[in-house]
Amino acid sequence: MAESNDSRLRRWLRSQRLTIAKRELRVLGREKTIVLALVIQLFIAGFSGFLVVGLVSLYDPASVEGLQIEAAVTGGASDEMADAIDEQDSMSATTFEDSTEAFEAFDDGQVQAVFETMIREDRIEVVLTAPEGSLETTLVVAEGQQALRALERTQRLERSAQLSVQPLELPAESGGNPYFDFTYTVLIPLLVFLPVFISGSITVDSITEEIDRGTLELLRVAPISLTEIVDGKALAMIAIAPIQAALWLALLAYNGVAISNPGWLVALASASAVIVVGLAVIVSLLAVDRQPAQLLFAVGVLLLFGAASLLPGSPANTAALLAIGSASLSTYLAVVGMLGVAAVVAVCMRVLTTRVDPSAL
Repeated sequence: MAESNDSRLRRWLRSQRLTIAKRELRVLGREKTIVLALVIQLFIAGFSGFLVVGLVSLYDPASVEGLQIEAAVTGGASDEMADAIDEQDSMSATTFEDSTEAFEAFDDGQVQAVFETMIREDRIEVVLTAPEGSLETTLVVAEGQQALRALERTQRLERSAQLSVQPLELPAESGGNPYFDFTYTVLIPLLVFLPVFISGSITVDSITEEIDRGTLELLRVAPISLTEIVDGKALAMIAIAPIQAALWLALLAYNGVAISNPGWLVALASASAVIVVGLAVIVSLLAVDRQPAQLLFAVGVLLLFGAASLLPGSPANTAALLAIGSASLSTYLAVVGMLGVAAVVAVCMRVLTTRVDPSAL
């Protein structure tokens, strides 16, 4: 049976979309900034084994092996504060009778922190002094916070015996693995969602650049509509995000990082890519100038991601739970919900593109 005219038309339109998508990918390969961003992501994922060690030292300075901070303690609660400091593996305390002597030792570099303690109305107040404006400041503050929490915990336990009604016992203090925490709660969500945001930003640039150059004016004589052009551009940008995410996850697995539910993670990246790229297309067609469009897109995505992070099934938490192998039914439903939102955004994008007059852009 001879092929109908409608089927030939649909096949031709599909080929036009794929042609535009291939063109977008070729243009993308010549963009040095985008290529550099991809190389950086590839470097992080491919060499995650030793990069995580350095990144974790910034994420949790207390995880640095060999770290030792000497702290001066002075004031009316010196003994209690010194005991709390000595509980820390990376910090030790030296008691000074006078705060002047403690600060002289601080100025001379003999100690890296000063804890001034005061007892007021049966309450212990502590003022921590740390070095100014250096990496050492971050290390001292991080360890100092742990010491202050230890002091607070000890005081709660001791003073609870004076109460007529005993409160609930405090849960046992548990220490997590900072490398484990950082890998699954920061690194993996970053590598899954960063390609999505890059794809959206590229989409805004691509469409607004076509409008600035007047390329869309040719649509009045070319046998292709604005819908097919937008579809081709969006298809290319949507496709590269989950492909990148899958590659990064494969490299992490190659480096010894156990990744559970890779298929669901790629599905999450795909849904996020459709949502972000669809919003990028909508913003580009409504705000045709590049700078306002990029600003609106950036603010909109930040607000959207910030609002989503407040939900129980936020994208970052969902990615972490999937990767760590602790996904529940609600986690999988969150991914399905993202796919549903992606379908709605895709429909809205198509409706808008069909109603936009290219000659009016």
